[in-house]
Amino acid sequence: MTETVAVIGAGMAGLWTALALAPTGRRVILLDRDPPPPEGDADAAFNDWAHRGVTHLRHSHAFLARLRGIIRDEHPALLAALGAAGCRELGLDGMLTDRHRKRWTPRPEDADLVVLTSRRTTLELVIRRYVEAMPNVEIRSECFVEGLAASGETPVRVTGVRLRSGETVTADLVVDAGGRTSSCFEQLADMGAPVGETAEDAGILYFTRHYRLKPGQVEPPRGGAPSTGDLGFIKFGVFPADNGCFSITLCVPEIELEIRKTIVNPEIFDGICREIPGMRPWLEPDRTDAVSKVFGMGDLKSRWRTLAPGGQAAVTGFFPVGDSLIRTNPLYGRGCAFAAVSATLLRSALDSTADPAGRIVAYEAGLKREIHPFFDAMQKDDRAAVRRARQALDPNHRPSLRSRILKSFAEDGVAIAVRSDPDLLRAALRGFHMLEPPADWLKRPGNLAKVLLHWMTPRVAKAGVYPPKAGPGRAELMRAVGLDPQLDVARVMAG
Repeated sequence: MTETVAVIGAGMAGLWTALALAPTGRRVILLDRDPPPPEGDADAAFNDWAHRGVTHLRHSHAFLARLRGIIRDEHPALLAALGAAGCRELGLDGMLTDRHRKRWTPRPEDADLVVLTSRRTTLELVIRRYVEAMPNVEIRSECFVEGLAASGETPVRVTGVRLRSGETVTADLVVDAGGRTSSCFEQLADMGAPVGETAEDAGILYFTRHYRLKPGQVEPPRGGAPSTGDLGFIKFGVFPADNGCFSITLCVPEIELEIRKTIVNPEIFDGICREIPGMRPWLEPDRTDAVSKVFGMGDLKSRWRTLAPGGQAAVTGFFPVGDSLIRTNPLYGRGCAFAAVSATLLRSALDSTADPAGRIVAYEAGLKREIHPFFDAMQKDDRAAVRRARQALDPNHRPSLRSRILKSFAEDGVAIAVRSDPDLLRAALRGFHMLEPPADWLKRPGNLAKVLLHWMTPRVAKAGVYPPKAGPGRAELMRAVGLDPQLDVARVMAG
């Protein structure tokens, strides 16, 4: 019997669910609360798509190598369509320093280390049109899901969804791809399902503005000051996109109130960017036009939800995918990859057994194996960033010996080794792009020995490997854009 799958949401998580499940012969119904995308090209989608269910639709995006590999291996026609729409592939060769190039020899596995980059609206538009053409997929737009339909069994068995129109869509399986604002877990808890959740604030806010190269202009050459980095009080990045477009994202710790209050002003945003050497060339007046306002995003959390606490299924017939299941700080760029990997893990769980409870347990086991190591690492990084942001505003703070040693190991050991050795760069990128657990590369004795050797090398002997200074200090940058750097310091000191 062909299973019917009702999917709440037709954003990235819903589309990835369709890409994973439709080829198995299942009937997939995507229930999208928003209007369909506008007719026309990528620019029409960016300018006019009223996709209110996706709060980060016009923030910077890139598809990590793990996600791009899924497209390449399972949907090559989709990869071709993305390229035809202007989406770009950035390979390992574009990440090499001059020192790397002296020792670098291309390898077949380099083909796996490719990033797919574009405006989010372009990526989603092309994927949606591809999914719409799949023979056993139906997308219902402006279709608001009011709640879950479920039996009174233990564990709770979800049998479909109730729409605001009064209709009930009955399904063998319900996938919650409704995103960060989904209320399905709360509904399940109200029904008595012992679902679990851990969550904490990421401690930052996210700000993005979009730009377009003027006719005849090209992107600045790479290799100088970094266009991505962390100044401690601001993280920054330039994201090349499709059709001559790019975006800049600035991430500000929540504790930096004065910057937060003003950064949505386009003049302040661009002023900050022009004070950072690696971003200044991107905003040269003869090169670039701004094409959007500054988009802000807050309420950033890391969140992990479980359907099988203690290894026992709390619910059957229900599977969350994407932000309704796992939320992370978008700084790491893994949200879409988590959704795609979760959808493929769901397919494996469904195909592994027909037992409803067994499917939940199998899905949960896959998530813990394939995704949780990255989630755990990101949570630790977020906590450390929150501590550093507060310490930076405390003139009395003195780092401990342990902190100084760990900082030196990271900056004078790991970073220098990766910037020097192309094999270590490959290894580190495999962890970053979710091709293997994030820290495994550094646990290998040979890799660790190389890092330790670079760490023990005197700084004068490796001086040429350090990147140029990423940008000015906090006080200097804030004064340059007309802000008072002492206001937040005084606030922190006052408690």
